[in-house]
Amino acid sequence: MDLKITDLTVASSSIRTDIASFRETVNNLDQHLTTVEDQVAAIPDQEEELRTLRAKITELEDRSHRDNVRFFGAPEQKEGSDIKAFLKSLLIDHFGIEYSPPLEFQRVHRIGPPHKASTNKPRPIIACFFRHEKPARLSLQPKHGARSPWKGTRLERLQIFLG
Repeated sequence: MDLKITDLTVASSSIRTDIASFRETVNNLDQHLTTVEDQVAAIPDQEEELRTLRAKITELEDRSHRDNVRFFGAPEQKEGSDIKAFLKSLLIDHFGIEYSPPLEFQRVHRIGPPHKASTNKPRPIIACFFRHEKPARLSLQPKHGARSPWKGTRLERLQIFLG
């Protein structure tokens, strides 16, 4: 009988140890569950913040592009060493655009790396104005009777995106 009592005592002790271990596991799971619930509850606020930040990024990108002019169709190397003067001349002489105050560019350059010699497609020119008077989105055709300044090419239309 003492043997049975000893066996029951050992079994009881083992059961208590297992129960204590299970309590600890349940407490840990409860803490993790609370953390996950808090994180899930924060998702709508984070989604709203993400929408707000994306809207701000879009607005900043739009503002950074609003003073840009993109010109397509000017053959490579026709601008010489002064691409700003080339573009001003093109806008005034061939498209009849007159501005007061005069056009001032922050920077003017071709977009992307030079194409291989086998490619005939010229890279676009992008020009960034110092300022603009009013927002506009224009698609300009060459002046009536204006001839292309480049032999063998057509004078392409100009797209200006301001604002």
